[in-house]
Amino acid sequence: MATFRLAVLASGRGSNLKALLDAIQAGTLPAEVVGVFGDKQSAGALEIARSAGIPAHCFSPRSFPDRTSFDRALFAAVDACAPDLIVLAGFMRILSPDVVAARPGRLINIHPSLLPKYPGLHTHQRALEAGDTEHGATVHWVTADLDAGPVIAQARLAIGPADTAETLAARLLPLEHELLVRVVSTIASRTDRC
Repeated sequence: MATFRLAVLASGRGSNLKALLDAIQAGTLPAEVVGVFGDKQSAGALEIARSAGIPAHCFSPRSFPDRTSFDRALFAAVDACAPDLIVLAGFMRILSPDVVAARPGRLINIHPSLLPKYPGLHTHQRALEAGDTEHGATVHWVTADLDAGPVIAQARLAIGPADTAETLAARLLPLEHELLVRVVSTIASRTDRC
């Protein structure tokens, strides 16, 4: 059976990418990361990829005249590595509807809230300000609307009286990692490949 191929898009430190790579190395995730793509040279995810011998590509939006040109270049490179699944793991850019429509059922995103609550940024602070007693993370299918695709799975945790946005983020991160690995593993095991 062919290996389940993952492309990972990330803008930040790459902790979700590292969780995927650790699970692959441990033999608990039957997959291979075939390319990592970022939009910032400073993204830690790109360095993690390079250290693991995985092709790492940076596409700076400023190098392109418009969003459409950026998306075309980025996804031409993503498609060239022939991924079975494209994982948005802290990728802080909205994808154009054309990109999403061309890859149905192949794009997932991890988001640090219990969607449909708190799409977009500052999710931990927003949960605290709303007086929520519960917070979490969501993996969902990507659609053209921001953080609005069908939910695949969620992880939940209780918000404590002493929690700040920072402590909530720190407590949620390990649950995000476990959730993402579990969802990718489930998708990989359900996909029929020759």
